[in-house]
Amino acid sequence: MILQQQLEELVAASRAKRSPAEQARMEGWIAGLCETGLGDDALRVGEVAPDFALPDADGRTVDFAEILARGPAVISFYRGSWCPYCNLELRALQQHLPEFAANGATLVAISPELPDASRKLVERDGLRFPVLSDTGNRVARLFGLMFRLPDALVDFYRGNGIDLAARNGDTVWELPVPATYVVGCDGVVAWAHVDCDYRRRAEPADVLAAMREL
Repeated sequence: MILQQQLEELVAASRAKRSPAEQARMEGWIAGLCETGLGDDALRVGEVAPDFALPDADGRTVDFAEILARGPAVISFYRGSWCPYCNLELRALQQHLPEFAANGATLVAISPELPDASRKLVERDGLRFPVLSDTGNRVARLFGLMFRLPDALVDFYRGNGIDLAARNGDTVWELPVPATYVVGCDGVVAWAHVDCDYRRRAEPADVLAAMREL
């Protein structure tokens, strides 16, 4: 099953759990974020990706420049291990790890969660690629992806037991727009998928196709 089908099934299951009023509010929040131009300032194809160094789930520093010295990079910005859509995407990407490796590419995932939360995600899903902690969304900000959640969504997440302040180690309630980038060895973005609707993600097959064109 391709990732898009899995995401559509998750959307349907999520809608079935909510009342029509709750679902309408959720759709309104997502539409409202998109209307603000969320993601419009994100790094684009042809632009140079900013350099960064972030800790992985074990606290080891992963340097982006060192990754590019070995080959191209696939970067997945995700909201956190609490997000079922993110978890689906990361598991789908992992299924293609042999193909990424065969093309000399390194896959990394980045979220604002603290390393402890990243470690639990790695252990739970058996992830075999670096999962990096971008505390304070510093790197997401450089990529033009960071946004602050509106108060209504903060209240919604808190009411559903999602405490981003505790998970991310700050009190600002900021998240990255989910995004996937293919970056060549020269640091230039060769392909990008950025979507204001967190329920839509890059299809791994499309990521692989872009990578093979480098």
